[in-house]
Amino acid sequence: MIDEKKIKEGVKLIIEAIGEDPNREGLQETPDRIARMYKEVFGGLYEDSKEHLSKSFTVEEDNIVIERDITYYSMCEHHFLPFFGKAHIAYIPNGKVAGLSKLARTVDVFSKRPQLQEKLTSDIGEAIMKHLDAKGVMVMVEGEHLCMTMRGVKKPGSKTVTLCYKGEFETNKDLRDEVYRLMAL
Repeated sequence: MIDEKKIKEGVKLIIEAIGEDPNREGLQETPDRIARMYKEVFGGLYEDSKEHLSKSFTVEEDNIVIERDITYYSMCEHHFLPFFGKAHIAYIPNGKVAGLSKLARTVDVFSKRPQLQEKLTSDIGEAIMKHLDAKGVMVMVEGEHLCMTMRGVKKPGSKTVTLCYKGEFETNKDLRDEVYRLMAL
């Protein structure tokens, strides 16, 4: 589990290392606040998407299910700076569908980890294929990365888009194109 005491000690060292006084009024509680924040933003490290996706409902038809514009917040594993944006999920059921909130919760599980956006995208797709036994899944994640917008090349507003498709979406370009069109509405 997350060791809040170690986080507090580390933050205090960072405050000192940048030349600030950790006992200054505005900084006294900062190590505690950051420890609590890290416990929240990295909570997905200790969750399993199976918990959310195991709640499903039987369906007769295999019509595509799309959930768009799922807001997420994550942390870049290279700089520990946030990246955030929208995730879009499409899947073809194989006799069962997940509750819509369960797709959003699955995005939360994987976004609350230090990581790369590319891994976030594929982890979501793999979990849906595995736990829903879907015929196919397509995941698109759009993200703005503060490690690129507030430092380094400093290009605010630039977005990274990552895609993952599995099952029937891998072999059927027409199906992919239809979902791209529906995701763009």
